[in-house]
Amino acid sequence: MRASIGKVVCVGRNYAEHARELGNEVPKTPILFMKPASSVVSVRNDIVRPNPSVYGDTHYEAELCIQLSADLSAATVEQAKQAVGGVTVGLDLTLRDLQSELKEKGYPWERAKCFDGACVLADWLEPQAFGDFSQVRYQLTINDALRQDGDSALMLFPVYELLAEISHAFSLQAGDVIMTGTPSGVGVLQANDQLKLTLGAHEWQVQVR
Repeated sequence: MRASIGKVVCVGRNYAEHARELGNEVPKTPILFMKPASSVVSVRNDIVRPNPSVYGDTHYEAELCIQLSADLSAATVEQAKQAVGGVTVGLDLTLRDLQSELKEKGYPWERAKCFDGACVLADWLEPQAFGDFSQVRYQLTINDALRQDGDSALMLFPVYELLAEISHAFSLQAGDVIMTGTPSGVGVLQANDQLKLTLGAHEWQVQVR
C-alpha cells in the first residue's frame, strides 16, 4: 500500500506549446502551485464537474504524475531518482473561466484548481518500467478523438531535475504527488464525455457527469 498523499505539487507551462496555446510566456524556471489532498479522486469514479451555470467551464489537462517514496529537501538529481515510488497519468482539472477572472484581478487562483475532484489520478505503476522518464508517452482521448499526446522528451524541465528543483523551493515528503505539466490540446469537458487515458501499455476509461 502506498503512502497517503500529503500534497499535490503541480507544474505550470512545462511544455512550450501548451504555454503558447494559452497565450502565456514560456518560463525559464518551473512555475509551481499546489492542490490539497482533498482534491484527489480515482479515475475509477465518474468525473463530476462543478455546476457549469455557477462556475463556468471545466478544462482537462492530462499529465504524467509521480509519487514519492522518500522525503526530499534540497535534493540532488541522484537523490530525486531514488525517491520516485510510483508513476501514473492524471488530470489536472481547472475552472478556466474562474481562473482567468482571478488572474485578471491579481488574486490567487486556488478556487479554480483545488475544488473536490480537481485532481484525477489513475492507478499507480512501478517506475522501473519507464526507465529514466526521458521519453514517456501518454495520451488523452475523448469520445474516440485524440486530444492530448504527451511525451516527456518535450518537457522544458525533465522529471528528475524537476523533482530536485522543487525540493529546493520547499521540502517534499513521502506520498506527495507531482503533476509534471500538460502538453498542448487542453479543452472543455462536457457532460457524458467518454475519456480514455493511456500510459505505455496501460489504459483507463472514465465518464464525465
